[in-house]
Amino acid sequence: MDVSNVMNDDMPVVADISAFDKRSGNRLERLIFNNRAWVLLVCLLLTAFFAVQLRGLELSASFEKMLPQSHPYIQNYLANRGELRGLGDSVRIVVENPKGDVFDKAFLERFGKLNDEVFLLPGVDRAWMRSIWSPVVRWTEVTEEGFSGGPVLPERFDGSPAAMDALRLNIARAGIVGSLVAEDYRSIAIVVPLLPQTEGDKAKAGYKDFWEGVKKLRSKYEIAEAGQPEMTVRVTGFAALAGTLIDGLGQVMWFFVAATIVATVIIFLFTRCLRSTALVLGCSLIAVVWQLGLIVLLGYGLDPFSMLVPFLVFAIGVSHGAQKMNGVMQDVGRGTHRLVAARYTFRRLFLAGLTALVADAVGFAVLMIIDIPVIRELAMGASLGVAVLVFTNLILLPVLLSYTGVSLKAARRSLKEDAEEGAGHGLMGHVWAFLDKFTERGWASVAVLAAVALGVAGFVISKDVQVGDLDAGAPELRADSRYNKDLAYITSHYGVSSDVFAVIVKTPQDQCGTYETLTEVDRLATALSAVPGVQRTASLADTIRSYMAGSYEGNPKWLTLGADQRVIDTQITAAAGWNSEFLNTSCSVTPVLAFLSDHKAETLNRVVAAANAFAAEHGTPDRQFLLAAGNSGVDAATNIVVREANTMMLLYVYAAVVVLCAITFRNWRAVVIAVLPLVLTSILAEALMVKLGIGIKVATLPVVALGVGIGVDYALYLLSVQLARQRAGYSLADAYRQAVAFTGKVVGLVGVTLAAGVVTWAWSPIKFQADMGIMLTFMFVFNMIGALVLIPALSHFLLPRVGQATQRQEKPSAFVMKAQEKEYV
Repeated sequence: MDVSNVMNDDMPVVADISAFDKRSGNRLERLIFNNRAWVLLVCLLLTAFFAVQLRGLELSASFEKMLPQSHPYIQNYLANRGELRGLGDSVRIVVENPKGDVFDKAFLERFGKLNDEVFLLPGVDRAWMRSIWSPVVRWTEVTEEGFSGGPVLPERFDGSPAAMDALRLNIARAGIVGSLVAEDYRSIAIVVPLLPQTEGDKAKAGYKDFWEGVKKLRSKYEIAEAGQPEMTVRVTGFAALAGTLIDGLGQVMWFFVAATIVATVIIFLFTRCLRSTALVLGCSLIAVVWQLGLIVLLGYGLDPFSMLVPFLVFAIGVSHGAQKMNGVMQDVGRGTHRLVAARYTFRRLFLAGLTALVADAVGFAVLMIIDIPVIRELAMGASLGVAVLVFTNLILLPVLLSYTGVSLKAARRSLKEDAEEGAGHGLMGHVWAFLDKFTERGWASVAVLAAVALGVAGFVISKDVQVGDLDAGAPELRADSRYNKDLAYITSHYGVSSDVFAVIVKTPQDQCGTYETLTEVDRLATALSAVPGVQRTASLADTIRSYMAGSYEGNPKWLTLGADQRVIDTQITAAAGWNSEFLNTSCSVTPVLAFLSDHKAETLNRVVAAANAFAAEHGTPDRQFLLAAGNSGVDAATNIVVREANTMMLLYVYAAVVVLCAITFRNWRAVVIAVLPLVLTSILAEALMVKLGIGIKVATLPVVALGVGIGVDYALYLLSVQLARQRAGYSLADAYRQAVAFTGKVVGLVGVTLAAGVVTWAWSPIKFQADMGIMLTFMFVFNMIGALVLIPALSHFLLPRVGQATQRQEKPSAFVMKAQEKEYV
């Protein structure tokens, strides 16, 4: 983009519209402003159309959208998901008797009713739901006549003392204490596997429907009716987490309202003009309506991650709209007719605004390289939002201002303030005068050295940033959320964690039960159990070992894997008949489960390393050890993708920003000056993540890219004007002084407006949204400060002269002193 004409003086004051040449300006300007009524009509119809589409907007979440689809671990899981029972998306419902143990007739009868209602919830994979009320949960023992067994819940259970004794005995014989029954016998668990969610599959309800059903049941059974025992119902699992996040989105809408109010106050304080403030906010809200309408048309909805996109679109729209309004206000204050002022503003700022929005879009678009559908949908929604801003805030807003104009009193006040500030008077005048000092060698040296020191310190700290979750529980929610409290209870009362890492052992048909395979499976389980963070392991080898001892009257000497294949085959047949979760019907897939103490990044890294090392040493074409299944297996794959994507994403976004700046500035030194403050902010942002205990994960990965893509706007505003004046022959000091006088307020307004649009997230009940709000606020503000301070400091060393520029006497420019007679960007 050629910015040399950003501040040209060929736009005279035109008070009488009849004296204005409507044929002036470029073709796009003439097309828009000579057909203003048609532009308004088209925008009105589109707004109405997209507003109608909002009826179909839904809040949702999907387990499949969180999966990095092309990663080998996830491909292994998806390819074998049908054979891995209950190792995908599941929920654990724990029902506690707060006044005693579970061996209470009234409590068990009520638990049975709850179990039956959970069984009928939409989306439940009923064949594999497990609790003491489920017939697939069995006990076995060895008697004089051989093996004996049956369902844990005795047949014709009537709650009598004898039936209670039988139930207690069966629970012990089944070995489910710590998994389905709490170690203190005060609660019982229901493990609820969910059907895979597929697009367009109407038979499988989404998380929202399932979660609404769970909440109704929890409310129903936690309220003790007359004569009924009290119950406490706790729920964990991805669907419960997703449902909790969806519930939190309703509260997030109030933060959008708060952001709108804050933006209104900021814009009004800047302009003191109600009509122009209303237009800026209105056009930004229209952009949000268009963006959400397009999302619905494309068949998508809002999830806990993309919910934040409308905030960003609104904040970006307000910042760009403020620039257009400021341009019109300056021209009207000098006496120019409102239509002419709108055209002048469009003429000056359309290309600059378009370039800035393209830079914003790049920050979103690079997220498309991350092979996680939820991030790709976020990137697509944000890119659409930025695209519609071109129409609503770069075109529609100037057209509306051409009709309404701005308050003449406010325009004259603004012009007077600018003239005073340009002369160094008032608070902002002193601020601009202070910023001018950074064009001098002493101040520039201090600024650059301070930036280097911050960069080095930040880089050292950022080396400790980790990928994945850093805390136990669900980091997406606050520690005092009900979900995390439920999870903490289950972890402390059950010996088996809900964090399961599964290695898939795949063999030819009917070969999963061979002695050689079982021996390798047992060795893998032993290797995993030795990894710190692994509570215990479970595999088909454990089942066969138990059957083997049972075949010899329970003699512990036979608690081993026998080498006689005929004996093993008998036990495999028995396991298949009892619907064991450790083999499929064709005996070609068997999982090795590792129950982890948590899903922290360091724990997952150790388990993955151990499993990979074993697979590399023991794997053969006929006996493959495939990673990974289970919720922790999915987490491990996601961490790997995020780690790889983080570096690649930053390289792409900086490459795109460099290209855009090169096209805009046509000067490699200016490109360096524009990019270095962004790099410093990126480094400090990762250091801040370390200090705040935030890991790089799906929720936080987009933050740095967004900060860079939007942060480059500041450099485009300041450096464009500075270069234009330097090329016109002004010294660096004069050029920067004029750039600050013309765009300093706008840069500050953009930074404050963007920060105000996201800082409200810090109070969100959803912790990852709060983390993103803090991170984006830091990046927006620090990018603004970095641009105002480092651009003149770096320019002193890299851009003392541009082209044929000559050093002029460094004094307040006449261009500034005569602000009422010249145009103001």
